[in-house]
Formats: sequence, C-alpha cells, structure tokens
Amino acid sequence: MRSILLALGAALFLAGCAAESVRSPMEEVARAAYRHDGPPRLTLYTMINNRSGAGAHSALMINGPQRVIFDPAGSFNSLRSLPERDDVLYGITPAVADVYTRYHARKTYHVRIQQLDVSPELAARAIRLIEANGPVPSAQCSLATSRILGELFPGRVRSSWFPKKAADDFAQVPGVTEETLYEYDSDDNSGVLAAWDPGRFRAQ
Repeated sequence: MRSILLALGAALFLAGCAAESVRSPMEEVARAAYRHDGPPRLTLYTMINNRSGAGAHSALMINGPQRVIFDPAGSFNSLRSLPERDDVLYGITPAVADVYTRYHARKTYHVRIQQLDVSPELAARAIRLIEANGPVPSAQCSLATSRILGELFPGRVRSSWFPKKAADDFAQVPGVTEETLYEYDSDDNSGVLAAWDPGRFRAQ
C-alpha cells in the first residue's frame, strides 16, 4: 500500500493537471505540423524519482505523418506555447523535443527514454489512437499511455497505473532501445519553460 501511495503521489506532483479539455483550433494545429526526417518511431518517456525510485510520469512521442507528443495530464504545455488538443502536443521540432526531455530531468528526477522504430502504418495508427483518447485526469498518465501501447502491441504491454511497469513491458517489445537522461538542475523546472522562446525555435 505504501508503494502505491508513493507512486500516485509522485504522479500527482509531476503531472499536476486535471482532465481539462484543451482544443486549439485546427488551423493552428495544421500550421504547426512538423514531421521529423527520421524513421517512423515511438519514444516512451518515463520520469523516475531519484530518491524513491518510483515512476512519476509517462508520455509518448510519435513520429509518423507528423511528430507529436502525447503528454497525458502533463504540465509541460502549461504556458500554452504549443497547439494542443486534449493532451496531444503538436509542432514537435527537434528543439521542442529537447526542451521537453530536459524539462523533466532535474536533480530529483531522471528520464528513461525508450525508442522503437515502427512501420509508417503503426505510427499513423498510434497518432489516431492518442487523438481519439480525450483528456486524461491527474495521476492517470501511465494508465492512458499503457492502454495506447497495449492497443499497438496486444499481449505485450499491459494497462498499468505505474509508469515503471509500463516501461518494463515496453522494454520487452523486440527492437526497443533505451537510454537514460540525468540532469542536476533545480527542482523548480519553471526556468526551463521561462527560457524557452517558441518564436526562436520556429525560426530554427
């Protein structure tokens, strides 16, 4: 029971958002659309508490017809700098992807990054699934992300409230590679967002 409370508490701390429906106009979404020139790919981000080892947040970046991030109940877009439709963030250029990753890595959390190259059809299906998912309530980031992965990899990724369990399941999918990002910035990660100039990033 104690581990369950720790995990849920960590998720609430890092995610910090209710199931608020955010619906940027489709014109903004279309204008921001960006497709990375790399292969179709799924990238699972798992944020882990450095002190307790508990998983704190799950998110999924998809490079398909365009590159997007499914950030369920996440706080990254709190400044509304990116077009968003119910936890799906659009316009994920390399600079935005870099800021997203570093936003979550700090002295109290590290980021487990798992990547899997997939077919164009599977990447496109993944985007359709996250766009149809709707807004995610607080502390349900792993549940939402693992359900999406379970649709894509039935029998391999199980629905789970726990980010680390979802990541461990995904690790068993053939072809998944993994790296870990540690940074030691202040636990107040608002400075990462404050220093982010979306206009400059778009110009790049």
